[in-house]
Amino acid sequence: LAQGSRVASPSHRSGLPRYCSRPPLAAAMSLKYAAAYMMAVLAGNDSPSAGDIQKILESVEAECDSSVAEKLVSELSGKTVHELIKDGKEKLKAFGGGGGGGGG
Repeated sequence: LAQGSRVASPSHRSGLPRYCSRPPLAAAMSLKYAAAYMMAVLAGNDSPSAGDIQKILESVEAECDSSVAEKLVSELSGKTVHELIKDGKEKLKAFGGGGGGGGG
């Protein structure tokens, strides 16, 4: 589907089709790009390129959108994976969580 295209999906209430816009590029990025980036870092490449991500994804016959890979690399430019993980953990602490469910 093209960026911004609409897809019909069944409505859970009326039974009529509900139209949803495809999410923007950042929201459409799957974890495979981040996983490929992390694999490159774990292999010793501290600054993977979009080409490195593409090579990893193609090695497992996964599709690779070069614009998504380039966007990820540009967003992570100048940052270390360790910094990103640390910052992410701090954000999750502020997120909170729910308690366990009540017993029966």
